Formats: sequence, C-alpha cells, structure tokens
Amino acid sequence: MIILGDDSQRTQGKDAQSMNITAGKAVAESVRTTLGPKGMDKMLVDSSGGVVVTNDGVTILKEMDIDHPAANMIVEVSETQEDEVGDGTTTAVVIAGELLDQAEELIEQDVHATTIAQGFRQAAEKAKEVLEDNAIDVSADDRETLIKIASTAMTGKGAESAKDLLAELVVDAVLAVTDDDGSIDTENVSIEKVVGGSIDNSELVEGAIIDKERVDENMPYMVEDANVALFDGALEVRETEIDAEVNVTDPDQLQQFLDQEEKQLKEMVDQLVDVGADVVFVGDGIDDMAQHYLAKEGILAVRRAKSSDLKRLARATGGRVVGSLDDIEESDLGFAGSVGQKDIGGDERIFVEDVEDAKSVTLILRGGTDHVVDELERAIEDSLGVVKTTLNDGKVLPGGGAPETELSLQLREFADSVGGREQLAVEAFAEALDVIPRTLAENAGLDPIDSLVDLRARHDGGEFAAGLDAYTGEVIDMENEGVVEPLRVKTQAIESATEAAVMILRIDDVIAAGDLSGGQTGDDDDGDEMPPGGGMGGMGGMGGMGGAM
Repeated sequence: MIILGDDSQRTQGKDAQSMNITAGKAVAESVRTTLGPKGMDKMLVDSSGGVVVTNDGVTILKEMDIDHPAANMIVEVSETQEDEVGDGTTTAVVIAGELLDQAEELIEQDVHATTIAQGFRQAAEKAKEVLEDNAIDVSADDRETLIKIASTAMTGKGAESAKDLLAELVVDAVLAVTDDDGSIDTENVSIEKVVGGSIDNSELVEGAIIDKERVDENMPYMVEDANVALFDGALEVRETEIDAEVNVTDPDQLQQFLDQEEKQLKEMVDQLVDVGADVVFVGDGIDDMAQHYLAKEGILAVRRAKSSDLKRLARATGGRVVGSLDDIEESDLGFAGSVGQKDIGGDERIFVEDVEDAKSVTLILRGGTDHVVDELERAIEDSLGVVKTTLNDGKVLPGGGAPETELSLQLREFADSVGGREQLAVEAFAEALDVIPRTLAENAGLDPIDSLVDLRARHDGGEFAAGLDAYTGEVIDMENEGVVEPLRVKTQAIESATEAAVMILRIDDVIAAGDLSGGQTGDDDDGDEMPPGGGMGGMGGMGGMGGAM
C-alpha cells in the first residue's frame, strides 16, 4: 500500500535522530567561539552584500541562512532567551548543543530517547533549585550592583572599552522608566545612533529626541522652561463631514470665506496661547497661516509627529495627548527644561530634555563607524534587559562559569539518588554543563582541563562564587570581582536548552513533502522551510549556514 507521494522523503529511527542532533550541534558550534569576555566576532554577509559584525548569539543566528527545521529549534532557544532576559543567548545555545552531543552518546549505548528526556528534565529541575538556593539578593537601591550587572552584560562586546560609563547610563535609564508600581518597560528607553565621535561621548538625555524640525524658520530655535502641548490632530481648517461646494458670485464673498478660514486658524492658535503653551507637537499637518500665527506668538511647533512619538513625549514631559483643542486645559500641558532644535550626526532633531522625573529617556550612542554603533546598540539592549530582569526578580548569580561548575558537581551527586537508566541522563546533563567553563577557557587561550580541575577543586571546597578569570587564567571569587548576572539568565538558559534538546531527541521519523526537496523547487520558494532529506546532503539550509560563516 502506497501512502506517501513518489517524491516524498522519509527518514526513520536512529538515522532521523542522528541527522537532527547533527544539525543542532552544528548551530551551537557556530556561535561557541563568541562566548565570554575573550569571545571572537563573526562577520555575516547577506546576498545583497550587507555586512554585520557581531558576537551577539541571537544576532548571528538570525542573520545566518538556516533552513533545517531541527536547527531552527535551536535558533528559537536563542530568540526565547533574548525575549525573556535579553542576555545569555550564546550560553543557552551552547548548552543545548552539548546536551544533544551527550544524548547521542547515550543513544549509541542503547539508552532510549524518552529515558534520556526524562533524565534531562529531572536534572533541569534540580539545577534550577540549586541556582535559586544559591542566588544573591539585590535591592533596587543597590546601584553599585546594578552597574556591575550592566557592565558584565557588555563584557566581550564592542562596548567594553567604555563599559563603566555605559553601565551607569543604562542603570540611570532603567531606573528613570521604572513606574511607581515597579513595572519597567524598556521600550521607553529610546536609542539614537550617531556615527562620529567616540563611544566615550555617548550620553543619556532625560527626555525625548524627535526626528523632526520646527515648521517655520521664524519660530524660536530654543525654548527654555517650556510648557509642551501634545495634539493628535491637525492645525488646519476643519473640513465638513459630507462633500460640499461653495459657490462664490462676488469678490467680497470670497474675501469673507478666506477671512472665516483665517479666523478659525487664529482661534486654534489662541486656544494654545490661552492655556500657556510654548511648544506644540501636532500629529497631523499645520496650515501655513497657522504657522504664521504660531511664529508670531513665539511658539515652537512640530507637525506630523508619529503616534509613538506623542506617547513618548507624554511620558517624558508628564503631559497628556489631546484629540481636540476645544478640550485642552492647562493641566494637559507637559513641562521640559528646554526644547530646541539641535544637530545630531548631521541631522536636525528636536530635543525635549532637562525633564525632572522623565518616564521616557533617550540614549545617544556614538561610535566611529556604522558597525561600531550597531554592535554598541546590541550591547546596550542586552544590558538594559539584564538590569530590568534584576530589578524585577531581585536575584543574581556570580559569572565566570561558577554556576555551571557548581551545578555539574551537585548534579553528579544527585544522579546517585535517581533510579534506573535516567541516572545516566542526569550524569550526562552534568557533563554537558561543563561546556560553559570549558569554552570560556578555550576562548581565552587557556588549557580547558587545567581550568576545569581548578574550578572543581574550589567548588568542592564550598566556594560557590569561584569562577574563571579569562584575562589572568586564575580562579577567583566572581562575586567580589563584581562579575554577576541575573538568576533568570541561567534558569531560562537551562530551561530553554533542555526543552529544545528533549524535543529534538523525541523525533524518530521525519517526513518531507517532495515539492520541498532541496528547498529550491517551485516558483513560490521563499526558503522558509527545508526538508531534512536523508542526511546532511538533504539539510538544505546548512550549506547557507556554512556560507555565512
């Protein structure tokens, strides 16, 4: 009985498992050399010649042309880590790849995949318990620790040369956008990239920068102690809701019509003047006559401000966005110490700054080239994520491979209490976690065996915070050194890596439709999917992945 089409491809049993494991390991191996303070960068060139230089794990995997479905499961691990925490993407992917490597050895020893999956889950649960028991409490008032956390997230990236300054800017930015109820939305931290100057010239603007210019040259260039009106409408003659025609038979009638229009515009401007507005941001257009009246009154006006800009300005200035000038009141106005037009990187922008208790702020990042500021932005985004996570959870862990080394030791002890063949899987999980300190040592040019032996010896002696100093090769107390990261970075990495590895291990049958073979047939090929085929030759996108590297 023929069930599948003639062109369909099917891979079963150990062949399917081996193929998927190989794909997952290949993805992990591609980012492994970027881990740690001495990790290397990758240059990724797309089909149109665009270049990205980075050592950010999730960016590398997004830019690479990966089409293999099992490989994409590992890519999803990094994306989940980025969304949840903002940092630790490379760690999560490397652990997932090593779990698959350890599982492959067990499969060759005839340990069933579901047994391995069960053991991995038990080990992951135990690992999270150990991490939570050893986590260090941090309060929102502990600015020094928050700066250390922000600094650790930037280590090894392009921002490292000025990480002390940038870490302070990041902490100030996150604290500024923290609401009274403790909620934090880092979307309220805007990032402006400027090519020119050095990274040390980066700064935090307590307010917003709007990519617009004043609408009339006769308006003031700068307004101090400004009352800011936010109007999501148009300063133009009101149109009738239904189509209408006006028949003019006399020149005087035409003049009356024009006078009436002018009067309407003058009344709109007068409403802004009456409530004391010095600056007005308008969501739609501003009539030329209205511009004239605004300039005459010394009001700085900006038109066609995006809805998102108006919301940011409302949070920055404490104002309220109004939909009708008839309803505007003095209490709707926001306040800024200064509003003015400035040059930034050769472009004119409107700066709304010097705002007390601004709930929307802007980081201006400077660097010598586009590639530098792009990588700087990625480092800052990671840093914002970890500071936010720390403020939400209030718990951190030492870095430098210390948590993984401790987990490896404790999971080996835990394995003795696990019955059946799951014990082998728990031991394999413990072995897999050693990949982090081992990789940190390798990337720093150190002997990984000596480093692991030293780390284990210190942890056997009860030093949970003992980690590897990638610069000196010594094992030191990471907590005292200030190398710390949020608890959730590690727990999320272990959780995501375990789930992805288990999902891949449980697949023993891969069926690919014939029309997807090779990923290139058909006119409607968008490269979104790729059949596994019968081995590495049928993995399609992995060739693209190699090309990207």
